[in-house]
Amino acid sequence: MSKWLKIVLGLILLVVPLALIMPGMPLSEWGVATLELIKGGITIVVILIGIILIVMGIDELKN
Repeated sequence: MSKWLKIVLGLILLVVPLALIMPGMPLSEWGVATLELIKGGITIVVILIGIILIVMGIDELKN
């Protein structure tokens, strides 16, 4: 796949779901639940990144 096709597909995959959950759209009821799921997921991802950085730092100290 060319890089432009990847960029266009990525933009479509970002814009279409966001447009569907906006107020007045067909999936607007899903918007609140989706935001809550994203908030919880971001917290877990930040914690995992912190753990990975600590492990990488300890590994560098050993060398």
